[in-house]
Amino acid sequence: MGLSTHVLDTMNGCPAAGMAVELFSTEGDKATLIKSLVLNHDGRTDAPLFDNNTLKVGTYRLTFDVAAYFKARGVQLPEPSFLNKVSLDFGVANVDQHYHVPLLVSPWSYSTYRGS
Repeated sequence: MGLSTHVLDTMNGCPAAGMAVELFSTEGDKATLIKSLVLNHDGRTDAPLFDNNTLKVGTYRLTFDVAAYFKARGVQLPEPSFLNKVSLDFGVANVDQHYHVPLLVSPWSYSTYRGS
């Protein structure tokens, strides 16, 4: 079923269109960049990060450029900002299942869960 993500801007009540995201594979402390992308108008990627044929069992990291996104929206953030980049480390144990990793974020807080 693959891997997907989306981001909701809880400060403004909208999708986080234009937020930069990086996907890494991880092994211990080592992280290898797989792809960099920018979220579309719906706060999602245009295609799955991995489809069901390319997703592998392992550990991954999604890094979301939260501070740059809010600064681009005109939000006055302190220097340094409370949240800069938010990284979520997660594991994929069963490639026959869909892994959806959403992020709900404001300049001061975030939450995530495994979606469907």
